[in-house]
Amino acid sequence: MATVTAPAPRLALPGVLKRPAVRKLALLALAAAILVPLADARWASGSWPAALTVDVSEPLGKASDWVIDNRDSHPLFLYFFGHISNAIVLGVRVVYLVLLAAGWAGVTAAASLIAWRVAGMRLAAGTGLAFLACGFLGMWIPTMQTLALMVVAVLASVVVGVLLGLAAGLSDRMDRALRPVLDTMQVLPAYAYLLPVVLVFGLGVPAAVLATVVYAAPPMARLTALGLRGADKEVLEAVESLGATARQRLLTARIPLARKELLLGLNQTIMMALSMAVIASVIGAGGLGDRVYQALASVDVGAALAAGIPIVLLAVVLDRVTCAAGEGLADEPQPNGRARWVYTLAGAVAVAVAGRLAGRLDWPDSWALNIAEPVNRAVDWMTAHLYSGVPVIGGTADWAAHFTTWVLNPLRDGLQWLPWWSLLLIVATLAWLIGTWRTALTAVLAMAAIGVLGVWGPSLDTLSQVLAAVAVTLVLGFATGIAAARSDRFERLLRPVLDVFQTMPQFVYLIPVVALFGVGRAPAVAAAVVYALPAVVRITTQGLRQVDPAALESSRSLGATPAQQLRQVQLPLARPALLLAVNQGVVLVLAVVIIGGLVGGGALGYDVVFGLAQGDLATGLVAGAAIVCLGLMLDRVTQPTQRRTKKGA
Repeated sequence: MATVTAPAPRLALPGVLKRPAVRKLALLALAAAILVPLADARWASGSWPAALTVDVSEPLGKASDWVIDNRDSHPLFLYFFGHISNAIVLGVRVVYLVLLAAGWAGVTAAASLIAWRVAGMRLAAGTGLAFLACGFLGMWIPTMQTLALMVVAVLASVVVGVLLGLAAGLSDRMDRALRPVLDTMQVLPAYAYLLPVVLVFGLGVPAAVLATVVYAAPPMARLTALGLRGADKEVLEAVESLGATARQRLLTARIPLARKELLLGLNQTIMMALSMAVIASVIGAGGLGDRVYQALASVDVGAALAAGIPIVLLAVVLDRVTCAAGEGLADEPQPNGRARWVYTLAGAVAVAVAGRLAGRLDWPDSWALNIAEPVNRAVDWMTAHLYSGVPVIGGTADWAAHFTTWVLNPLRDGLQWLPWWSLLLIVATLAWLIGTWRTALTAVLAMAAIGVLGVWGPSLDTLSQVLAAVAVTLVLGFATGIAAARSDRFERLLRPVLDVFQTMPQFVYLIPVVALFGVGRAPAVAAAVVYALPAVVRITTQGLRQVDPAALESSRSLGATPAQQLRQVQLPLARPALLLAVNQGVVLVLAVVIIGGLVGGGALGYDVVFGLAQGDLATGLVAGAAIVCLGLMLDRVTQPTQRRTKKGA
């Protein structure tokens, strides 16, 4: 009788090492024990070694010189980029002339009637008041310039986004190929989009529109693909069983079923396009953004606020109208809907014609209100009474100086003191702990690319501002989000404030911080905190409110206090939402810290502004590439990645 030998017993791991995070830390500790002594013996200083730096300023300078020298003669520019530029200029000019021809009464009536048709009388009244306020502030012409740029940019963004979304929604291969591209585009700060288009198209409207399209198209593409892929399978099977072709299924089933996602994509595209259209004033877009930019450059807070208020009003109106249109798709279709739209447009045309016959096309100068002078007087009063010398608490300038001295400077100096290889090891550790080895490799390569580009010091200065702003944002955001999640009344009071703050373009946040804190790195951090805070509060509140009520009821029945429920039930179960809040906070903070270069933030933001202002595209492009790498690294170390294997993560 044959004997059966028992298999050799497998070596069991200790209980602690069975945890994936502990195993990763153990491997990293082993690698560090081997590599750190070698790296310390070779590179002991904190600065990036010159031997590992590649000077790209000369080839970039030659490339920019070639582009500038051949922009008016090379066939690539004459017959491709030239036609694109001419089409953009023609489109913006046509829309602008139509708005001017309609006059202030026609434009206001058209906007109000469309809002009434979509969402009712209340929003129509608010829309009309918003447009009238733009005129009363003396900003009617700049508002029309920004609106014309917005119309062309949004139409182009929607076309590009829908085409990419169709490709990703109908093809798994295209979806896999486009996903990392869209991820990267959404991570990049807005300033990074200005550099390549300026190199090709120069300063002006075409560069502004194309930069806006690149920035605003990804959400349209993502939501289009999401809507197409989420279409009801039973409906698609029913349509296919009737013999419909692939094109007929797309037009009669998939796209109608994805209407809500398409409207949401339009809403997000409009918001991002308006934000980018304002930032694009740096490269000659004109309109309201140019007024804000010029006022900030001369520290004229009153003039900046007079141009910033119409931007906020446009953002709020467009956000509310598109959101209402998306919600209306869920309702039953109303009879004679097309006829009502005809009556709406006819009413707008009638008002425009009446205004033209009455000779009231232009906004009367006598109706304009000058708020710049009283605002500047108020700023002067704040400077005299709140800037410094306030008993006990000190002034805002003192707060900014203390924050710079006690937080920003030590954090920057500490990062620059650390050996460069130790920072790479820290980045790898953080990225691998919450993701996979691919995530860690991407983060490390992005951080190393910053050193290779020769901007290691300025990048760490920017990183110190981002880390400080993120810490303040998370403390305030988590505390406010927890309070909103535990109190319905507080959430209702907070909602309109968050709505306004989330629809404000990035530039507008610089106005109040300059008035309160002056210029410097601390005001840039303060603007970043205010910009990122609403998203962190909303995501935190939503995550805590979506915790399973059964878990809360079970803990309550065991005698847990509200504080214990929060610590032991809600926060652990809402961990994915909290991590998402951290990720969004980091990305949004980086976007405004870069813009803080306009108000003395320095570092990479200053290099980008200097490169654009002086025509030194090599400096601007290198700083822009470093911003891209920094944003990619920060996204990877704050975005958890699920790894699926046969045996689990």
